[in-house]
Order: sequence, then C-alpha cells, then structure tokens
Amino acid sequence: MRIAFLTAPEGVEEIELTRPWQAVLDAGWNPRLVSPEAGRVRAFRHFDKGDTFAVDHVLAGDSSEAFDALVLPGGVANPDALRMNERAVGFTRDFFATGKPVAAICHAPWTLVEADVLRGRTLTSWPSLKTDIRNAGGTWVDEEAHVCRAEAATLITSRKPDDLDAFCDAFVREFAASGARAGSGRA
Repeated sequence: MRIAFLTAPEGVEEIELTRPWQAVLDAGWNPRLVSPEAGRVRAFRHFDKGDTFAVDHVLAGDSSEAFDALVLPGGVANPDALRMNERAVGFTRDFFATGKPVAAICHAPWTLVEADVLRGRTLTSWPSLKTDIRNAGGTWVDEEAHVCRAEAATLITSRKPDDLDAFCDAFVREFAASGARAGSGRA
C-alpha cells in the first residue's frame, strides 16, 4: 500500500510525522512524503527546529489516485498552512470522495475543516479545535484515538503526541481493513 503523508514545507510536528511513518514501514507499506512544494520539509520539535525530510511527491492538481490512504500529521503551523493551499485541501477532499481512509492527529483536523468533510462525523483532536470541528458539522470527543466509519471513507483521529501508540495502532488496523491492496497505488 502507498500511504501519503501530507505536510506543508515547514511546521510539521516531527514526532507526529516520524512515528506514524515508522508504523507504516513496520506494516510493510510504502510511505510517501507529499507537499505543495518540492525540496525538503522542515519539522519542529514543539517550538524548536527539528530535522528536514525529502519530499517524494509534489502536489500539482493531484487526486488521491496514486495512494491508498492518507496521514495528516499535526503541529500548529503545518495544518494552518495546508488549509490555505487549495491543492492540499483538494487532495485531502479527494480521499473522502473516493472512499479511502484518512488519519489525522493533533491540529491536523484543521485541514479537514477546510476540506468540508466533517459533517456527520465524530472525531478527536487537540482540544482547541473542538469549536472549529463543531462549527464544521462534526462531533468532537476526548479520546486517545477515535475511528469514524461514517459515509464512504474511514477517518481515524487522535489528540496529541502522547496518544501516538493508540493512533498508530488504530490507523494501521483500519488501513489494513480498508480493502486496499498492497501496491495498488501508482507512482
């Protein structure tokens, strides 16, 4: 399976990228770093600059066709930048339109709010997003990880880095159950 990790060029929370990335590798799948810009993505360790990571796939009016599932890492700056980028919002929206599973942690649901895919869904996030999620038609819950199977696409969400074990377990289980076949995505 090809798993897209969508990040802005700067501001992704490093542990929310690297731990899920490792979970995808451990499952035997192919993680791909997707960004609106070519080059490298700058991660942060809370407020301190972290490592950089090479972009594998640049958004250019892309659909989700090349991928089997999507992971949206958090951090405050990352989803704030992504929700202002129409290509990133459209890419995210397409996973829901095509029924592919999506996982989002911490502040990442801001991108989902902008994509207008939360109506009738239940999810969790960093607590400060509660009102945004409710205003977008979603129901917010305070849980380590929450799986919502409403409509066609499964949505797996989590609150914060402390919940990464539960988040990774949940999205790996749901991605495996999604019916997507290993290697079905295109480069």
